[in-house]
Amino acid sequence: MKKQVVSVVAAAAAAMVLAAPAMAEEKVSFTIFNSKNELQEILEDITAKYGEENNVDIEVYYSNDTVAAHLSTVYASGDPYTLIMTDAKDVYSVGKEYGADLSDEEWVKDTDYAITVDGKVLGFPFCIEARGLLFNADAIEEITGEPFDPASITSLDDLDAFCQKLVDGGMETPTAILKPDWSLGAHFLQQVYEEREDVQGFIDSLYAGEANLMEDAKFNALMDTFDVLKKYNIFGDSPLTADDGLVHMYTAEGDVAFQFGGCWEWNDIIDYDYSENLGMMPVPQNLDDEYKDCLVGGGSKFFYIDNSKYTTDEQRQAAKDFLNWLVYSEEGQVLISDTCACVSPFSNNEVPCTNDLGAYVKQYVDAGKLVPNYDYDPDDHYSKIGTFMQEYLNNEIDRETLAKDIEDYWANTTPVEH
Repeated sequence: MKKQVVSVVAAAAAAMVLAAPAMAEEKVSFTIFNSKNELQEILEDITAKYGEENNVDIEVYYSNDTVAAHLSTVYASGDPYTLIMTDAKDVYSVGKEYGADLSDEEWVKDTDYAITVDGKVLGFPFCIEARGLLFNADAIEEITGEPFDPASITSLDDLDAFCQKLVDGGMETPTAILKPDWSLGAHFLQQVYEEREDVQGFIDSLYAGEANLMEDAKFNALMDTFDVLKKYNIFGDSPLTADDGLVHMYTAEGDVAFQFGGCWEWNDIIDYDYSENLGMMPVPQNLDDEYKDCLVGGGSKFFYIDNSKYTTDEQRQAAKDFLNWLVYSEEGQVLISDTCACVSPFSNNEVPCTNDLGAYVKQYVDAGKLVPNYDYDPDDHYSKIGTFMQEYLNNEIDRETLAKDIEDYWANTTPVEH
């Protein structure tokens, strides 16, 4: 009888030994799609550490293709990612079809930037980004002999006069303009839609071919500002040859005082011998409206969790756990605000943003001075509108032609559902 007991015990022990590798093989694995290239190495490192500490395997992928096209390909092949970082408009399209309902997640109560579609929370905000006029206060003070107060420039006339003061003081060309279509079309011109009370109503009038931009106060105010930026542009003789790296170097090192852009450009600026006092301010306009002392921005990049048949419940839960870790763990909060140098969209995150431009954005966010992004442009909007803006920047077309080209684009484009 004792021999039988021993045999049973031995058999059970052997079974446990054999089961151990099997249990190890059952460790949950999931994938992340990252659409923010500058974060790829950071996310790879942090997910490797997180995976070791939480018994999961995580692979992070990036693609140079447009997000919509890439996601279409992976879904068509039946091999989607578990956790997908994308732009807001893709949450409303791809995420609407494939995203898991996150409405019951704890973090929803701690942010104003989650994306809700048809009553369901689908988009987890990764960070807040904003656009405005970047300035180099050290470069300005070197010319004027006085500390720079961005609040002293409240109109386009102020900006024009201030740039002329810098020219008179020896800074021959105080501005720099980025030439890419995304900067001109999706960021600068985009403000024409965003800085008004009825944004969707204005977009609808563009779709209907009823808008008259040459009679629109906001369009003309912003284009007047763009003309002043052109007037003092360091690349004035050949604006379409402006290399992005040179623009960032000139801004960082104080060869110019002003550059339209966004807080994400900090990652490029720090590659150079940058000044200590760089900041952001609203885009000055000769239009006394409620937007004159605001930046434009909001949630930038969102995660949604795949809810298709190709992802298991265990993988979805592992992805939810990772998102909660980003919000509520000290390591996750440091990752967002310090390591990634982003502005956290979560009210419980008090870790200071290490991005000097982002720190300015946070001030505007806290003061309620952030005009929301408009997230429903057609996919080809920035490339088409950006091309028109490049032609205007290069003095190939005048403002009236630019306005007509923009109106024709919208009137011949299929409205985006949202």
